[in-house]
Amino acid sequence: MSNFLYLFRGGDENFNKLSQEEKQAHMQVWATWMGGLTEEGRLVDGLPLGADGKVVENRGEVITNGPFAEGEEIVGGYLIVSAKDLAEAVEISKGCPIFDYEGSTVEVREIMSMDM
Repeated sequence: MSNFLYLFRGGDENFNKLSQEEKQAHMQVWATWMGGLTEEGRLVDGLPLGADGKVVENRGEVITNGPFAEGEEIVGGYLIVSAKDLAEAVEISKGCPIFDYEGSTVEVREIMSMDM
């Protein structure tokens, strides 16, 4: 088994239009999906990310407010899941509640070892 990173992009604009009750219901969908991954022993870690941040360049010589990207490109959260290979990790990602919002994407990347 390997670990894979899911980067969640988009959906914030549509999510923010929901009523408080709708937001809570959608968060329950996330909790159920992530709970299932936990029960399967697949969920390693994962959290939403704050909207504010900084972009650091040139070893800190340039620091700007960020993220500066189009709404559908902003990374809003991540999960780390265990899967046998990239194909299985992609298949697991298809159940992600982020797809309830048009224009949302999940980038799936294998987490590589630094062992040499």
